[in-house]
Amino acid sequence: MQALDQIAAEYPAKNVICTGDIVAYCADPAACVALIRTRGWTVVAGNCERQLQVGADDCGCGFEDGSVCDLVSRDWYAFAKARINSSDRAWMAALPDGIIFENRGQQHAVLHGGATDLAAFIWPTSPAEVFEAEVAAIGTPVDVVIGGHCGIAFEKQVAGVTWLNAGVIGMPPHDGHQQTRYGRLSESGFSVEILDYDYQGAAAAMGNAGLTGGYDGALVSGNWPSEQILPLELRKQSVGIEPHRRHKICRLK
Repeated sequence: MQALDQIAAEYPAKNVICTGDIVAYCADPAACVALIRTRGWTVVAGNCERQLQVGADDCGCGFEDGSVCDLVSRDWYAFAKARINSSDRAWMAALPDGIIFENRGQQHAVLHGGATDLAAFIWPTSPAEVFEAEVAAIGTPVDVVIGGHCGIAFEKQVAGVTWLNAGVIGMPPHDGHQQTRYGRLSESGFSVEILDYDYQGAAAAMGNAGLTGGYDGALVSGNWPSEQILPLELRKQSVGIEPHRRHKICRLK
């Protein structure tokens, strides 16, 4: 949180945008929410916020019941659910599903996963028709879409629109390195930035909290424990790179 806060301090609060899923994986969910609320940053709801606001029993990612991803996500989600208070849930309930803002004459839409489904996993390798459907579902003409959820930062030109994904602050992008990612919009355009932080301390905090289902190790190894949620083209196994552990099958419903 400290590393994020230092970077965000360079910008007006309204210009710092979070694409949702504030509490995912982490050992300090209440502190993460408190920081963002205190700073007054702009936030769109992720599936975690929508599930927590109604007291649901899972994160709403749509994992197959009983799969490894389902079981691991239930651990950190239950941990977060027990630590988010009624004020936080009311704040989450008031968050928008998306926002639109103008920057340098272009209309930008910000959402979590997709416009058709808050928890849609949209990858850089997703077919063009997937992006086209999501852009159409926004319901108003836009030049740029900024999304999150999938955990992989990318930029793609499709359907006459620039689709950007800023990556995720709380988890490395399955590249074997510990640094996480965030996006920056500037005069020169969009850039994916690397965030260095105390990953060992964060992993230790997860261990101390009992969150040892695999994501704690991912902070140190830089590799996800749930690789098979990824499209084949993005899996390390598909390009002959040795994964940090044996991955079990994880399917989406």
